[in-house]
Amino acid sequence: MNKKIDLGKLQQDTIKVLKSIYDPEIPVDIWELGLIYELNFDEEGHLKVKMTLTSPACPVAGTLPPEVENKLSQIPEIKSVKVEIVWSPPWEKDMMSEVAKLELGFL
Repeated sequence: MNKKIDLGKLQQDTIKVLKSIYDPEIPVDIWELGLIYELNFDEEGHLKVKMTLTSPACPVAGTLPPEVENKLSQIPEIKSVKVEIVWSPPWEKDMMSEVAKLELGFL
């Protein structure tokens, strides 16, 4: 019998990991930057992430999504991770959390 996954706890654990991943050009984690648009978990522990980058020309476009997949796949309850880069809506400063804005001097 499969143990039921606590999706609330899994989401908290996922966000905690996302807060440990930083855009190397901006000293703020990708969660607070607002780069994560969607986290979709299913009952079996498969995760689909929709995220964006600060711009299509972002120098970490080739390395940041695999880093996100790799780090999230280390959460024991997650069976698979698929990161999809989306450009709509385009990222803008208003998507940052107040924490990020404060850290970067926008507040």
